[in-house]
Amino acid sequence: MAEPDRVPLYVRLPRAQADALDRAVEATGVRKGHLVTRLISDGLPLGRLEIAEDAPSSDAPVLTVPEVAALLRVSEDEVLERLEARDLPGRRFGDGWRVARPALLAWLAAGDPAPESMRGFR
Repeated sequence: MAEPDRVPLYVRLPRAQADALDRAVEATGVRKGHLVTRLISDGLPLGRLEIAEDAPSSDAPVLTVPEVAALLRVSEDEVLERLEARDLPGRRFGDGWRVARPALLAWLAAGDPAPESMRGFR
């Protein structure tokens, strides 16, 4: 049964943006409706939203530091710090790091409990 304070919304998105939304749902475990609601309520400016073209594809099995940073939406320096401290799953190859996407998503899903502001969004 529909919730009385919710209205169905049907939109057509460009494939890249729809795929990015699917990746965000997969990475966070938050349902699409709740994710969109959260983005709008957090002050997402209405208008054009651009998704980086160089973001890792959903089927890339191995990620580089820039791709991990793009996926997690943090700086490359933060990723490198976490890799060096063994807080992120990864392997060093020469001067660089490689991260298995499934291991990264498992790490993300098993992380710290959700902050109070995100509870109830699953």
